[in-house]
Amino acid sequence: MKRPKFLRPSNIRGTIFLVIALVIGIIFALPFIYMISTSLKGQSELFTRPATFFPTKGYYFQAYLDVWSKGKFDQYFMNSVVVSSASTLVSVVIAILAGLGFARYKLPNKLLLSILVSQLFPLVLLVPPFFVVFRQMGLYDTHAALIISYVSFALPYSVWMLTGYFRSIPIDLEEAAQVDGATRLGAYLRITLPLATPGIAATIVYCFILAWNEFLFAFTFISNPSLRTLPVGLQMFIGQYGVEWNLLMAGAVVTTIPVVVLFVILQRYLVAGLTAGAVKG
Repeated sequence: MKRPKFLRPSNIRGTIFLVIALVIGIIFALPFIYMISTSLKGQSELFTRPATFFPTKGYYFQAYLDVWSKGKFDQYFMNSVVVSSASTLVSVVIAILAGLGFARYKLPNKLLLSILVSQLFPLVLLVPPFFVVFRQMGLYDTHAALIISYVSFALPYSVWMLTGYFRSIPIDLEEAAQVDGATRLGAYLRITLPLATPGIAATIVYCFILAWNEFLFAFTFISNPSLRTLPVGLQMFIGQYGVEWNLLMAGAVVTTIPVVVLFVILQRYLVAGLTAGAVKG
């Protein structure tokens, strides 16, 4: 007797994997859904007992208007955009150059491994030396201090990932372009970099998220309120005697939107880039 299609081993395994993936997806999505639902609750509903997951007394969007009108949240947003974009641009450019160097030239692999040594230590250990250096250089309380900091701890993994991706691109393509009259730089620009778009996109997402969400360095190196970034600016909703939960959650939602938009734009490149950078090298 022939088994029904849905009872075949391959379909059963596929169904099990799908169910597991859905469960994991729901678990990861629940905090974000609760954050949005809390931001839409009225002030009186925030402290009702028993607590409700979704608003039961109507949806209030006033919190999103209050987030922008209260304090300097719009300025914090622009500060985060400037710092994250600048640090991402610098990190990706340097990582591309370093990745090409390790992938195309006979540099010792021990040098590549040594780059990752900084990833073995927690970032909090870097705060005191960075603080002393920035004070002596006059960079304390400037966005330049944050950009330099973010570049320093985004580069090791970025270089490692792009090196693996560049090594996955056959060097024969560059040599063929040079035979046709292209210079080595022209071969890199016209052949290698376009083929490395997935890896570069994955690196952009990694560097941007790292800088966008960073709190410790931004809190330590910036004391001027007008220069604060979003993670530090969200603290203004946490008062001495209470927390404005709906405003805090609305601010967190607004903070999350740019990362989600960037991920949606680059998602088709992200998986291929991360996979190639992880297995090559």
